[in-house]
Amino acid sequence: MRHIVLLTFTGLALIPIYFMVVNALKTNTEYASNELGLPHTPVTSTLHEALAGGDLYRWLLNSTLITCASVLVSTALAALAAYPISLMRWRPGRLLEGVLVALMVVPPIVLVIPLFKMVVQLGQLNTYRSVIVIYAGLMLPFSTFLLAAFFATIPPSLIEAARIDGARPLRIFETVVLPLSRPALVTVMVVQALWVWNEVLIALVFLQQSNLRTLMVGLTVYKSRYQLEVPLVMAGMLWATVPMVLLYLLGQRFFIRGLTAGATKG
Repeated sequence: MRHIVLLTFTGLALIPIYFMVVNALKTNTEYASNELGLPHTPVTSTLHEALAGGDLYRWLLNSTLITCASVLVSTALAALAAYPISLMRWRPGRLLEGVLVALMVVPPIVLVIPLFKMVVQLGQLNTYRSVIVIYAGLMLPFSTFLLAAFFATIPPSLIEAARIDGARPLRIFETVVLPLSRPALVTVMVVQALWVWNEVLIALVFLQQSNLRTLMVGLTVYKSRYQLEVPLVMAGMLWATVPMVLLYLLGQRFFIRGLTAGATKG
């Protein structure tokens, strides 16, 4: 029974993906007569046409730049913050973990207005810098919490052995903690990348110029522009989906290990 329920929900989750893929490989004529079925003759011209105008390609580059920069900044800061919280004998560590959990439940939408006022006052509206800093800050509590939970599972004997050898805290972090934390780091980076890539509200508010739009914001414009050409819209969405699918496939070997490693200690 459990497997039947899981298979049912999996099938329901795959329906939108099926609709997107099969219709991205159809012409408008075939879509009009066959909306849900497989394409009789799959075509790739729609995929090329989606990139032909240049806008989608530009939005794809914008999203890639913002996602990579945000993830790298947030992961680096989260690792540096999680290290003293979990491994060093620091009394406020437990309190900070509670603060991180509290910050994780704050919805980003309540921060948009104060952040917008701040960004305007600093003259950073319509800049990549402002969006990258905002994304990194919003992802920092979750990333720090997850990494701190993973760092706490590292055997203390390894840390003590490095200290006996004369290694300082930063040296221990670089040579012991980070190499052992590869699954958690990959997990954090994949989760962060998925969120930044699919985020719309902040990119829409803080990047108002058309040449600065991210892919998800651009697709909303794309959909309204080509609302009568469903295969073209599906092709644009397929281009937006492929990078994250590839990222997950590349990181899946570490992904589950990173999510579950901090669940138990020892």
